[in-house]
Amino acid sequence: MPLLESFQRYIAENDLATHDDLILLTVSGGVDSMVMLSLFTRSGYRVGVAHCNFQLRGAESDEDEELVAREAARCGVPCYNRRFDTAGEMERTGESMEMAARRLRYAWFDALSREEGYTVIAIAHHIDDSIETFFINLLRGTGLRGLTGISTQVGKVIRPLMFASRKEILEYAVQNRIPFREDSSNRSTKYLRNKIRLGLIPRIREINPKFTELMRKNIGRLTDAQLFIDHGIERIRREAVTSQGDTDTIRVDRIDPAFPREFVIYELLNSAYGFKGDVIDALCHALNHDATGRRFYARDRMATIDRGAIIVTPIAPDDECRTTVERGAVRSYCGNAVLYYEYCDIDDIQTFGTPEQVAQVDADKLRFPLTLRRWREGDWFIPFGMTGRKKVSDFLIDAKVPLPEKQRQFVLLSGDDIVWLVGRRIDDRFRLTAETENVLRITREIV
Repeated sequence: MPLLESFQRYIAENDLATHDDLILLTVSGGVDSMVMLSLFTRSGYRVGVAHCNFQLRGAESDEDEELVAREAARCGVPCYNRRFDTAGEMERTGESMEMAARRLRYAWFDALSREEGYTVIAIAHHIDDSIETFFINLLRGTGLRGLTGISTQVGKVIRPLMFASRKEILEYAVQNRIPFREDSSNRSTKYLRNKIRLGLIPRIREINPKFTELMRKNIGRLTDAQLFIDHGIERIRREAVTSQGDTDTIRVDRIDPAFPREFVIYELLNSAYGFKGDVIDALCHALNHDATGRRFYARDRMATIDRGAIIVTPIAPDDECRTTVERGAVRSYCGNAVLYYEYCDIDDIQTFGTPEQVAQVDADKLRFPLTLRRWREGDWFIPFGMTGRKKVSDFLIDAKVPLPEKQRQFVLLSGDDIVWLVGRRIDDRFRLTAETENVLRITREIV
């Protein structure tokens, strides 16, 4: 079936949009979004085009912007462009490039749609993107929900190309002489998605040439399974969870013993409160050992073990959110960020200069388990490059850190000594030196 006809049928069957909608198309200049623009305009929908220039690729970024503007003008549709200081935002927040760009563009799409009256926002993801997301989540560790790929619709955001493969989209572009630009970063294997796209998936296709269609069906079945689970979990929630004010109590003894208890707890804590998988694993271990009083943290919620029940409350402003980091830990969570831990030999360190969101410290000087908590009055450390003590409060004042960020500031400690004022400065006592042999590299990312 021709791509245009498949596109029109997919939108109708999934009730993604009508001809009465005003649709904001997010167009990067790449082949996927340029084809999406063609399909919508050829189908007679009322559309406008939004383009983000993240200013990360110099002249390439500007040429993308120019192409999108020309094509929107040729199609006779409005075009909105926004330039972002993405590098500055990464420096300010400690986010990765992908996280910063995602947050910036979706916030702008939402604001633009409200200002200009757009009822639908269309993103040009396709089935191959969903397959790559499946493998990214599988390799990072996930529940079933992470294996369901990319959703076709969330609120006013739709993905009308989820029926199509990258190959089908490219063939349509060539046949219809649609101009597009290739993002040079798509060829870089320093990103996990590209490693999967360029390395893993081509090898799987050698084994099974029908891999894309097979995965389309697999993801569909997994999505159906998750929907079934969601309905079941809601029934369990009504029976096992009680609420009083802003406190929820999960009464574990009310979970049918025929059900896999830890899986049910994962679904209850993850979907409603945002607790991560490894945090839930640790919570279940504590629950099995009746560790009453143990606390576990999500971004803005705390779960406490209380005589076989799990009490979930908002995190109090004065809560230190104290957690321990065992030797060999892969990651831990602090507020709205996740810390990734990587142990390296000194010979593997390519540069001693790192951005603020990365800490490289002498692993042999650390005493495990480490402690991660919010900073408190009286904390002090020796900032890297200095010889004398400095109070954390004074450091934050000198750095002109806004009050909300101060309240979210964490410290990583070895014993009673601060190793890292997280996302800002390591302690000079733990720096890499000529005697260093083993390195702990810690990367902070906003989640």
